[in-house]
Amino acid sequence: MGRAQSSTSLVNDSLRPTMTYTITLQPAQRSFTVEADEAILPAAIRQGIGLPYGCRDGACGSCKSKLLEGRVVHGAHQLKALSEAEAAAGYILTCCGKPQTDCVVEARSVPGAGEFPVLKLPSRVSHIDKPAPDVAVIRLQLPANQNLQYRAGQYVEFILRDGARRSYSMANAPGKLGSPPAIELHIRHMPGGKFTDHVFGAMKEKDILRMEGPFGSFFLREESAKPMVLLASGTGFAPIKAIIEQLQLQASTRPAVLYWGCRRKADLYQHDWCLQMATEMPNLRYVPVLSEPLPEDGWTGRTGFVHQAVMQDFPDLSGQQVYACGAPVMVESAQRDFVADCGLPADEFHADAFTSEADKHAAP
Repeated sequence: MGRAQSSTSLVNDSLRPTMTYTITLQPAQRSFTVEADEAILPAAIRQGIGLPYGCRDGACGSCKSKLLEGRVVHGAHQLKALSEAEAAAGYILTCCGKPQTDCVVEARSVPGAGEFPVLKLPSRVSHIDKPAPDVAVIRLQLPANQNLQYRAGQYVEFILRDGARRSYSMANAPGKLGSPPAIELHIRHMPGGKFTDHVFGAMKEKDILRMEGPFGSFFLREESAKPMVLLASGTGFAPIKAIIEQLQLQASTRPAVLYWGCRRKADLYQHDWCLQMATEMPNLRYVPVLSEPLPEDGWTGRTGFVHQAVMQDFPDLSGQQVYACGAPVMVESAQRDFVADCGLPADEFHADAFTSEADKHAAP
């Protein structure tokens, strides 16, 4: 990545105590300010402005927007998130794009994304379960004096001792926190991973974790009445589970089909929960899909890539709303193929790619 270019100004910077730039969003016609050397997205989050985003690290591309006026320079980011051709065409990543002038940006506003305050708070490990050899389901008790509000599908970031952060989605709806209130997280073991090695090694009940949230523009669009495809791979099931719980709490009559893709049957770590929910919720269907079933699985269900199973069942997605979460390759393939081949409106594909730290810090 090239170094940031310096901004020219008729005013001597030494005479200006703080430099701020105004970002105007189109078509929403909302404006907010960005401090010098600050990226657009964190400034928007800080001021309660709803913009689309996912990883906040320049790896997923969810925040990609069109720069209509002004100048922005980027920090390190992945070419898969913003290619050189896209940058040349005027697209920016708001998560790592720093304005050098006042700017006009074309970006979808996300109603509700900035509705709840971002809090830093401690949490206590109250329960650890391992439903699969490489998956931990942990419950974190929240402090009684801080009310964490979020939307089903959003995530929190854990702040590690060295300041590093790790992101995990809440797997329970905000109305399912219980008493005392606790959030549920699904964590896959990534061998060598700083945080997940700890979760699968030294972590024990009553440990304290520092976290911040809520974050993310992946959540149930409650204003829509469209039928839904809920698409998950691996532990990308976590925020989808929260969305299903939210639908149940609302007694929603929107038709929904859950497609959960895993390699083997053991990876469907909450298979029985899905079957139970499909029984309890008359508008919910459940379609598990395995890509590499073992002979001993005795699997007679669907096989192959999970997003292709959706396309087989829904060759016309023009009237649907899709929520997809999981491995970046699955999310990217689904978005591309659903829009190009099945007529899904591009703005009805809502996604959260589970980008690992290795993905974030790979060579661009």
